[in-house]
Amino acid sequence: MKRVCLIVMFSLLCVSFLIAGGNQEAESGAAEGQIVIKTMAYGNNSNPEGVNWVRIVKAFEEQNPGIKIDYELLYDEAYHQKVVARLASGDIPDLAYMGADARWGAPWKEAGQQFDHRDYIDSDFYDLGLIPPMGPKGEVFEIPLGTSNITTVLYMNEKLVASLGFSAPQTYEDIVAMVPAAKKAGLDVISIDGADGWAWNSCLMSMVAARLSGNPRWVSEAVQGKHRFNDPIFVDSLAFITRMIDDGVLSSKSVLVDYGANVSKFSNEQALFMIQGQWVAGEIPPEVADHTKLLAWPKLPGEKSETAGSVAAAIQVGYGLTKQGGSDPAVREAALKFLRYFYSVEESTQRLRDGLIVAPILKNYQVPEDLPSIMKSKVALAQTAMNTDVIDAYVSGNALEALNSGMQQIASGSATAEEIAAKVESLIQR
Repeated sequence: MKRVCLIVMFSLLCVSFLIAGGNQEAESGAAEGQIVIKTMAYGNNSNPEGVNWVRIVKAFEEQNPGIKIDYELLYDEAYHQKVVARLASGDIPDLAYMGADARWGAPWKEAGQQFDHRDYIDSDFYDLGLIPPMGPKGEVFEIPLGTSNITTVLYMNEKLVASLGFSAPQTYEDIVAMVPAAKKAGLDVISIDGADGWAWNSCLMSMVAARLSGNPRWVSEAVQGKHRFNDPIFVDSLAFITRMIDDGVLSSKSVLVDYGANVSKFSNEQALFMIQGQWVAGEIPPEVADHTKLLAWPKLPGEKSETAGSVAAAIQVGYGLTKQGGSDPAVREAALKFLRYFYSVEESTQRLRDGLIVAPILKNYQVPEDLPSIMKSKVALAQTAMNTDVIDAYVSGNALEALNSGMQQIASGSATAEEIAAKVESLIQR
């Protein structure tokens, strides 16, 4: 009897094991024989990046049943936190949304997971001249979603500005001249998502530092030790925030406005101008987008001619293989096949229409004639403006946190430019 019971128990354990195994396979979503590409994707269920990612993956897998894209989809800080956590735990994806700078590339570099794609990029499909070198030896660590990512765009509601009797500003003083009329009409002159620390450095200060120094590489040179962040040039750049507040161009309450509220304010025509990056163009409703222009900032007080009309721009982020994914030939080839599908003319054009990129990096790409005017404005800006350093492409860690929060403090009047500049310089690592 005892022996029978043991046999029954063993049989039940076997059945349980088989069921558990079946459940694990169902959870992973992979069928037997499929090549699985573990992926970290960027976006969420309510923005174009996330919605399009889900759609593209589904269509690709239907056409390529032998490949499974096993992805985790996250957005904003949740993404960056999960990247660090997964790398630290050894749960390394094969393919991921990444960049080559301090914010988007540093975790992969520190984990030794950057993979040089140069030998695997199809030159008949991609325009190699539009993919910049990302490493000291010319390495390419990811395939950019598009050309340079302009971060310091001044969005102008052309119709609203004209309704107050003004036109596109040629100088900062032209913007100041709009303040009384804007206030009388109950409008903000310029809105910014000041509650987001990164917006101050990426979307404003990167432009100001280059303009006042006359050096498009001032930030990267400062990180190398050629300049200091408490030099008069950078102090003056930070002090420009105070000037904007004092002139009524920006509100000290901007530090309470987050990304969504900033875009909403401009989209609801409550502000003449908006500070943000080029990617916001696709989030502005058509009825406002039709009379929205993307501008480089007008001439600033004290700016140098060498960087007049410049915009800060970083290498566009994109998707790239990790060292782990690239080391497996089967995974590598499957991932490259997926990337070609992901970067197809149709999908790249959709990103252009959605405002997520400036222009595709595809070979012999033709811009559609029916492209919305706001997107054509963006392409024109990219083709004409000098590109300068973006601060958080070079400054990271405690120094960047001190700068971001410090600019918020300057805007709210609780710190001076000199104090923040000194703090950043004390924390910078060279």
